[in-house]
Amino acid sequence: MVWERQQGQRGQGAQRFEGRSSEGAVRMVRRSQKRKLPKVTGLCRPEEGLRVKRSCPSCGPEPGGEEKKERGNPVSIQLFPPELVEHIISFLPVRDVVSLGQTCHYFHEVCDSEGVWRRICHRLSPRLREQGSGVQPWKRAAILNYTKGLYFQAFGGRRRCLSKSVAPVLAHGYRRFLPTKDHVFILDYTGTIFFLKNALVSSTLGQKRACCYVVLCHGAKDFASDPRGDTIYRKYLYVLATREQPGVVDTAHSQSCDCVEVYLQSSGQRVFKITFHHAMSFKQMVLVGLETQRTLLLLTEEGKIYSLVVNEAQLDQPHSYTGQLTLRKVSHDLPHLRVACMASNQGSTLYITDQGGVYFEVHTPGVYRDLFGTLEAFDPTYQQMPLPVSLPAKVLFCALGYNHLGLVDEFGRIFMQGSNRYGQLGTGDKMDRGEPTQVRYLQQRPVALWCGLNHSLVLSQCSDFSKELLGCGCGARGRLPGWPRGSASFVKLHIKVPLYASSLCPTRECLYMLSGHDIEHHPTYRDLPASRVVGTPKPSLGAEAAQDPEGVAAQACELYLGQIHSCPTLQECMETTKVIVGWMPLMATQEDFFWEALDMLQRAFGGVGQGPSTPDS
Repeated sequence: MVWERQQGQRGQGAQRFEGRSSEGAVRMVRRSQKRKLPKVTGLCRPEEGLRVKRSCPSCGPEPGGEEKKERGNPVSIQLFPPELVEHIISFLPVRDVVSLGQTCHYFHEVCDSEGVWRRICHRLSPRLREQGSGVQPWKRAAILNYTKGLYFQAFGGRRRCLSKSVAPVLAHGYRRFLPTKDHVFILDYTGTIFFLKNALVSSTLGQKRACCYVVLCHGAKDFASDPRGDTIYRKYLYVLATREQPGVVDTAHSQSCDCVEVYLQSSGQRVFKITFHHAMSFKQMVLVGLETQRTLLLLTEEGKIYSLVVNEAQLDQPHSYTGQLTLRKVSHDLPHLRVACMASNQGSTLYITDQGGVYFEVHTPGVYRDLFGTLEAFDPTYQQMPLPVSLPAKVLFCALGYNHLGLVDEFGRIFMQGSNRYGQLGTGDKMDRGEPTQVRYLQQRPVALWCGLNHSLVLSQCSDFSKELLGCGCGARGRLPGWPRGSASFVKLHIKVPLYASSLCPTRECLYMLSGHDIEHHPTYRDLPASRVVGTPKPSLGAEAAQDPEGVAAQACELYLGQIHSCPTLQECMETTKVIVGWMPLMATQEDFFWEALDMLQRAFGGVGQGPSTPDS
């Protein structure tokens, strides 16, 4: 027993000695770190601690710093080497990097540097060698590859959910896409077209998914197919590309020439090629007409339009022929116009100039009657005659359907024109419009606009930067998910929209949405002046109203709302509103409608008319 007790005491002493030796080793390591740290990094003095300050030093001194002097001053993040800070930040997700850059001035400069985005871009796309051009090429490339995606939702089936297709690893962002009968073609920002084979394959859950992809061609600028909305007609894919041509005799230099290559959409095989002179450079291409009289419209860098007629029935025949490239009438008769972009369908073409002007070309009398409501000015001998469309502001982009169209101006307002048989204009009725009519109740900023055969879609952005998809017109066959009977006004569709959705294209089977954000090319809208908020002119109120009738109308509406707000009871609010409706210059049918609606509300809330009005009422 004595021996065991002695052994236990020796063991306890050994443990105490080991504990003291370990504590001493820790103290020695800490002392050596404090001595070596100023020599190696120069981050702090020997009397300073190793604590890192949580808040950025550029935002001011930390509160209570004088009380903490006894424990040592904190280390500033600004004293770390910039390469180390950039290396650490580059491991954050892209959204976190953007959020961190909004905290203070120092992190804004660090998170906005090209070194951080170059590391992020290499992490997202290791095979990307060139960062492109622009003010911030690496940041743009990283965001393009982070936000790229192709989503689709099937119209049929029991389970309707949003799916994402296979993303090509080599794609540098998604610039444009075009669905055909069986496949989907995607153009990235480096000019590569990817061919998603068997893009729609039915699964057991009723969904659609993309199977595989291959590279169709390089050096592409634009592509187009049959302008009709039904993908069954898209047999060929026309690609506008740049190719290196061998030099002339006795010269070793090659020249870059633009050309149009035609591929079969079913197999991706090239069946036709048209090469232009090296002095002509194009940037956009659209198709007009039917198969036997297909017209290619080519837009040059100088804003001129050239046309070329192709017969698709002869494309698969093994012979060559020469086509004539002619200047379009809009560029021949109006040489001062500089066209910025084009849109087309099988019977008409729309041009938008660099100044925001809009010009039409209508080729068939039926489409002319649907768009303008009359055939008085239609001349079949001058089908290429450009028709100007007057709008109060500059137009940024447009959408052209078969018998109706949509325009978006610089203030984010949407104007619709044409046939409204199914309510596809979204004006709340089914009356045709022979001139652009504003859809006034839409408050969101439009991102993309699409016009089909008898329905329209608007991809809009809310105040919290979320996206919504609105639709109007015919809702048969699931065209408007959630609204099978259709709607004469734009309604929110039952579709989950991706956060970075930028364009859309519905087909007979499903709805495609392309995701991508380009920091250099996105629509920026201006704020609408206060004097132009009320678009309908009101009766003049003196000389001031003659100079600015819209501004006076806005002031009158504010006065009317003040009078309604000052009413103590709901009954008086109804009576005052009836009087104000009688003052406003409305049509007789509109006045009757408002009065009848107010009478119905008054009868429905008859028991609430006594006493002061509450916020709920």
